[in-house]
Amino acid sequence: MARLVIVSNRVPHPAELAGPRAGGLAIGLADALTPGTLWFGWSGHRAAQTTSEATCVEAGGLTYATIDLGDADYRDFYLGLSNGTLWPLFHMMPSFTTFDRTEYIVYRQVNQAFAAALLPLLRPDDLIWIHDYHLLGVAAALRALGVTNRIGFFLHIPFPAPALYEILPPAADLLTGLLAHDVIGFHTERDRAHFLGAITSVLGIRATSGGAVRHEGHVTQAIVTPIGIDAAAFTTLAIRASRRVATKRMIDSLAGRALMIGVDRLDYTKGLPARFDAYSRFLSNHPEHHRRISFLQVAAPSREEVDRYRALREELDHKTGAINGAYSDFDWVPLRYMTRTVSRALVAGFYRTARIGLVTPLRDGMNLVAKEYVAAQNPADPGVLVLSRFAGAAAAMTDALLVNPFDIDAVADAISTALVMPLEERQTRHAALLKRVHEDSASAYSQAFTAALRGKH
Repeated sequence: MARLVIVSNRVPHPAELAGPRAGGLAIGLADALTPGTLWFGWSGHRAAQTTSEATCVEAGGLTYATIDLGDADYRDFYLGLSNGTLWPLFHMMPSFTTFDRTEYIVYRQVNQAFAAALLPLLRPDDLIWIHDYHLLGVAAALRALGVTNRIGFFLHIPFPAPALYEILPPAADLLTGLLAHDVIGFHTERDRAHFLGAITSVLGIRATSGGAVRHEGHVTQAIVTPIGIDAAAFTTLAIRASRRVATKRMIDSLAGRALMIGVDRLDYTKGLPARFDAYSRFLSNHPEHHRRISFLQVAAPSREEVDRYRALREELDHKTGAINGAYSDFDWVPLRYMTRTVSRALVAGFYRTARIGLVTPLRDGMNLVAKEYVAAQNPADPGVLVLSRFAGAAAAMTDALLVNPFDIDAVADAISTALVMPLEERQTRHAALLKRVHEDSASAYSQAFTAALRGKH
């Protein structure tokens, strides 16, 4: 069988895969990371210049091949075009979007550097699977170097509506580069439809009813393959974690109150200010629930060198103080706010304890927290998932309490509904959600995409 080559912006150190910083990509690709796989990308380290040759490390039967980014490339490629332009625009936040032509030139150069460093490592029959918005141009760069292998791409963030995508100055250039892939995958049908709409509005190309796009004699197939988790393994992890001393300390500290939990990166797309405002509105509108609930928000720091992220942290610090100042009592603090990374195992135990999982991003590609929360629950006495309808997970998780995160009154009402929901309804909703989480698993995701990449879809 052909070797799978995974290409991503960031390649974790092998020790990180089981640690607290294991990200959604590592979780979703767990089934694909089989012996013999090559994983190529940025090491996470910076140097004076972007390195031209990959450093390879063997671990667990996998090969991790990494390059370092130069300081200037990190600034213009990573902080600039990737996260100052593409990230906010693709999350449909044009007011947060900036564009600098120099940054785009560097973005293309770094994508070409990835391709050049990967080229010597490739075998003729490798299947190449590229991931996410940082690397939209790597496939075109590989084709320019003569690579004829099957190449797939998966977008882990949303694809914006065509009318928004069109404001991106290199809109046509990026789409043309994407059409160098054989397969392009999305989490939801909505994202695929947005992409195909942009192909038509920007390039004037119409896809077939099955999502095939023909450009300059090459056919690219657009598919929907939602990423998932290993639900059974996460349930086992949550049960084990619920018996840990730290989880028992959490339970004791609640003093019989219901726990509501949110776990996110500290990012403006996650809607944390609106979430805090909704919780404040809940406390204001529903005084009967005072002292009956404790909200724990875990927000791991992210991109702390960017002004917008520092400002977000300061805003949330202020809102936390305002909420606790207005509603806390000598033996009750309504909001517990943590800005540090908490291990996935410990969070699993907290999920199992929580009566409400609050997942309200303003826009999200998928959001695996929603799936992990459901998998962690005790089916005999499950909690309730309150989920933004703008998260990719909402497309399949229709038995959650779906909310518009911009409507803080609706979110406040959903918290109240979840808190008093009868056991039978909680069980019915959870059973349906858990079924979908098992069906849309990490294994199903990898198998469906790689089958399409092999031309067997």
